[in-house]
Amino acid sequence: MSAEKAVPSKKAAAKKAAAKNAPATKRASTKTAPAAEKAAAKRAPAAKTAPAKAAGLAKTATAKTAAAKKAVSKKAAPGGKAAVKPPAHESRTALVRRARRIDRELAEVYPYAHPELDFENPFQLLVATVLSAQTTDLRVNQTTPALFAKYPTPEDLAAANPEEVEEILRPCGFFRAKTRSVTGLSKALCEDFGGEVPGRLEDLVKLPGVGRKTAFVVLGNAFGRPGITVDTHFQRLVRRWQWTTETDPDKIEAAVGALFPKSDWTDLSHHVIWHGRRICHARKPACGACPIAPLCPAYGEGETDPDKAHKLLKYEKGGFPGQRLNPPQAYLDAGGKAAPPLGAG
Repeated sequence: MSAEKAVPSKKAAAKKAAAKNAPATKRASTKTAPAAEKAAAKRAPAAKTAPAKAAGLAKTATAKTAAAKKAVSKKAAPGGKAAVKPPAHESRTALVRRARRIDRELAEVYPYAHPELDFENPFQLLVATVLSAQTTDLRVNQTTPALFAKYPTPEDLAAANPEEVEEILRPCGFFRAKTRSVTGLSKALCEDFGGEVPGRLEDLVKLPGVGRKTAFVVLGNAFGRPGITVDTHFQRLVRRWQWTTETDPDKIEAAVGALFPKSDWTDLSHHVIWHGRRICHARKPACGACPIAPLCPAYGEGETDPDKAHKLLKYEKGGFPGQRLNPPQAYLDAGGKAAPPLGAG
């Protein structure tokens, strides 16, 4: 009896021990599972959040870059104005308005703009303009006083000794070809026009060495007849401003002339040429000192820092004299300076 009771007791003890151990394992696994799930849940959102967070940072960085560029643009453009490029497909009406506004702005900057060749009559202006090819107006102005002192009329220059004329014109460069041109046009004036400079385009372009550019300089400034002077400065600037894409001077003249009233043509030429000589240079335009920067599609091609750009300014805007030895009084009154005579240093 006691033995039978002892056996069941062992079995019961074993079952009791198993039952005691089983719940412990179950409890352990139950506790472990939620912990693992919870950890996995924490990792899963982190994995989902990473790309979103990166995208957000990229978006923020882009916004900051755009804001920085805008700030730089505003700072670089004179007067705190941001440089605004015209639309990619600018309408004809918008182009006309922008072109005329540029001319108005330049008229305020250069109210005293004038031809930068010294002359006292149409003959002197005609000869000086022919001589200005491939050289500066300043060099011509330094050379012509001696020429006109010795040969004051077309008759005098037509009868001159070519070698003597060449010696006077040597500082202008291409002096042999220029001597042939000025003596040849003087002879033509004497033979065909009674020693007077004609006031018509079709007559002027028949003279030796005289093209449309030279003719319009004479017509606009000696006769008061409107014309567009398409020199190298004019060509460069109107293409930078996207007024035209033409490269041929005659086509440029036609394209730009169509944007303005005919009465504006002569002054427009002065404004553009003055700006090209003083600020909008060929190699390094002074964008940071440009009064029309907000209207210019080419803003940024040159120096945009205002201080550095100011050092690039030429002629009276940079504290230097202009091109003429005898400039108009209005130019002098506005602070302009006369150029030095030949050999003055």
